Amino acid sequence: MCGFVGYISNKKHTIEEKQKTKVQKMNKRIVHRGPDEEGYYSDDTIALGFRRLSIIDIEKGHQPLSYEEERYWIIFNGEIYNYIELRDELVGKGYTFQTDSDTEVIIAAYSAYKEKVTSKLRGMFAFVIWDKLEKTFFGARDHFGIKPFYYAVENQGLYVASEKKSILKVIKDRQLDEVALQNYLTFQYIPGLETMHQSIKELAPGHFITKKLNEEVKITKYWQADFLPVAKSEETFAKEIRASLYDSIEKHMRSDVTVGSFLSGGIDSSIIVAIAREFNPKLKTLSVGFEREGYNEINLAEETAEELRVDNFSYTITAQEFMDEFPRFVWHMDDPLADPAAVPQFFLSRLAREHVKVALSGEGADELFGGYGIYNEPHALRMFNHTGKVTNQAINRLAKLMPEGVKGKSFLLRGTIPLENRYVGNAKIFEEAEKKKLLKNYNVRYPYHEVTKPFYEQTLGYHPVDRMQLIDINTWLSGDLLLNADRTTMAHSLELRTPFLDKEVFEVARQIPANLRIAHGTTKYILRKAVEGIVPEDVIYRKKLGFPVPIRHWLKDEMYDWALTIIKESQTEHLLNKSYIVDLLDKHRTGKIDYSRKIWTALTFMVWHRIYVEKSQEFLTEPLTYAVKQ
Repeated sequence: MCGFVGYISNKKHTIEEKQKTKVQKMNKRIVHRGPDEEGYYSDDTIALGFRRLSIIDIEKGHQPLSYEEERYWIIFNGEIYNYIELRDELVGKGYTFQTDSDTEVIIAAYSAYKEKVTSKLRGMFAFVIWDKLEKTFFGARDHFGIKPFYYAVENQGLYVASEKKSILKVIKDRQLDEVALQNYLTFQYIPGLETMHQSIKELAPGHFITKKLNEEVKITKYWQADFLPVAKSEETFAKEIRASLYDSIEKHMRSDVTVGSFLSGGIDSSIIVAIAREFNPKLKTLSVGFEREGYNEINLAEETAEELRVDNFSYTITAQEFMDEFPRFVWHMDDPLADPAAVPQFFLSRLAREHVKVALSGEGADELFGGYGIYNEPHALRMFNHTGKVTNQAINRLAKLMPEGVKGKSFLLRGTIPLENRYVGNAKIFEEAEKKKLLKNYNVRYPYHEVTKPFYEQTLGYHPVDRMQLIDINTWLSGDLLLNADRTTMAHSLELRTPFLDKEVFEVARQIPANLRIAHGTTKYILRKAVEGIVPEDVIYRKKLGFPVPIRHWLKDEMYDWALTIIKESQTEHLLNKSYIVDLLDKHRTGKIDYSRKIWTALTFMVWHRIYVEKSQEFLTEPLTYAVKQ
């Protein structure tokens, strides 16, 4: 697992020492991604930098790596799980290899297949390939967006990096994107290709980027998630799911270092642990919880570990250390991420790194197999399909007049709003009317529906559950879960692997009809059915736990003064109505309505602003030198 940076000039013979120095500065910014080794390559057009965390001991597998008598150069972050099979295919075509690394397999495959190389790869990846002969730059990001890829276009050339902070270190244009801020306040992350800085973009999952000398950057989509339900029996689907998971988990465990697994006690991580221990009975599992009653899943995790006969290591997080570490967490995220469940994963990764270098996790199971309770909503609201448009409009008007917090108001509102307008993903923090009060420069042209509109247009005629899942795959999964997964683990030089997010697993999942994903009053019905006899029955049908974080209680007590200080000292008056947030905090503390997620979203942005805009070093202890203890 690694990190990379690079600069590609617009013209030949323009790379000078100052550009090489910039790339070195960019690379040092991400030392946490690869503390074991660094490497550089430059010629008269390009300068590349690389950081390496050694996972598999491979001779001569150092990067940047060259191929075909140094015609091609590559920097690569990720793991290719079918590289052995792909290598054999290329050998059969006459290609030769100097190493046993998956990195050399990618560059050889590019030599053979050029831009079609992405269709050959099974794994998580972000990489850059430079063709020195043709003066062509090619970069790609994996199908689901497990590994990050940022870029910025300037007059002189193109910057690329695994983390946005590397590019921020060297570019001149650091203008805040207020549309991104507006979307963030709804989604709790920045959806799409934008970042909180106008000049820096994120390459979308399933896309590649190309550039030739004196030509514009070109972005191309090579893959997109889609559902194509087919008629099969439950038994057939269950068998196919089991086979795909066993195959994926076995390949995800390829490593020369100790592999562990996160374990919450829920179904997703339990499936991974149950199968992984069949390949390694000495598998180590890691869990965290909170000291507050009702928010500690450690006991469940320990019970599950005992049933699965694996070792478990756990850690209990206090409110004080949650506050202490929060700025460091925000710095690592690059952009504000207000998902409270992301912060405990920061502690979980720290714990894991004390025991292993590689960990497995269950991201993607909910999005692929229908695991969120909200996916039951189309069935719960089916009565409104028969009441008629005029009646629904009247009900909606009446519901809006009901006082906030009145039982049934939300049900009536959601039932009388079309799916396209009501569902924007797993998180929906501020409504448009609220953002008009909160933002100093609210832009009426960019309501949150604009973010999801293209995906709804692509899925006209689909089952409502399919449409909701595809919204989450295209927004929530990469924008929240995988951003969190990559940054929290890389902050501690830990490699995270996600066996559910495998294109072969998805090929099975995409064929499952919605009525087998959501069925018999439960979510992930067919997935649960598939692992009967593998995972303990009490775990299979355990209610979804999520990752509960007690910020609702903390913001009333332990965190109140801390939160109030952040709001008062934040230099965001030109962007936010700070009195609106203070009012929410006070109402939350004294009232019955839970405003914690709204408050947390504002606080996260304010802390981010202190770090990345105000550059308040005293607010963040050693932000650039923190790395895991070796």
